[in-house]
Amino acid sequence: MAFRRLLQLAVFALAVSVFAGSAVAGQSDRPQFSRPQSDRPTLSTLPIDKPQADKPLGVVELFTSQGCNSCPPADEFFAELAARDDIVALAYHVEYWDYLGWQDTLSRKENTDRQYDYMRTFGSRSVYTPQAVINGRVHVNGASRGEVNGSLNRLEKAGEGMRVSVKVSRTSDRVIIDTGDAGSGPSDAHVIIVYFEPPQTIKIGKGENVGRKMTYWNSVTSIQTAGMWHGKAQRYELPMTEISKKGGSAVLLQSVGKDGLPGPILGAAFIHKP
Repeated sequence: MAFRRLLQLAVFALAVSVFAGSAVAGQSDRPQFSRPQSDRPTLSTLPIDKPQADKPLGVVELFTSQGCNSCPPADEFFAELAARDDIVALAYHVEYWDYLGWQDTLSRKENTDRQYDYMRTFGSRSVYTPQAVINGRVHVNGASRGEVNGSLNRLEKAGEGMRVSVKVSRTSDRVIIDTGDAGSGPSDAHVIIVYFEPPQTIKIGKGENVGRKMTYWNSVTSIQTAGMWHGKAQRYELPMTEISKKGGSAVLLQSVGKDGLPGPILGAAFIHKP
């Protein structure tokens, strides 16, 4: 929880600094919104921590780049989403804008690959940034508060939110993930662990955002499949040593098509460190 508290305080400080700066510099220095470019071991008998809330409002996956001039407003809005307790927010920095003069320091080929997989899932003809994928079901302009928040609320009302509970607890040596029953709908999914960096402030030295100093939150470094879920309540365990050496992590319960492409996210939770 200390990390979450730090994140909230940092977002508040960011908001104050942006307001102060715009009052001095004038309208031209304010962020401008742009149209996006087209054999589990036996459980320990040690006490288990109280599980966290098991059903967030939704999952927001932002595909962004330090070299994209339309992305800073989305990155700033994403910082607010990352501070919320009811959202699992993950940022995937992609590589394909590096040719514009600045190599994104947080980009990963795996992130770009995930976005292209989503492109095929949605039947799109291209990828773009800033793109926000909501619950693995729809995509919108990641800089648009209205579109992101509206999509989260609409999906929740339509029964396409986080309908499967995912509870995370821990002992001294392992992380325990308990998933619920499916009820109706898809009954097979991958248990995916997403690792991400702690917040980093980076000064961009070249390219379309030259001179900008940006703080990036929950920047994804790797994605691993930890198991399969078949619609029934199940328990999964991970060694604490694996979780502790990462900056942060989250678990996604995501359906995957026969073609291997990502589908709807049915449940999610952050995995908090001791």
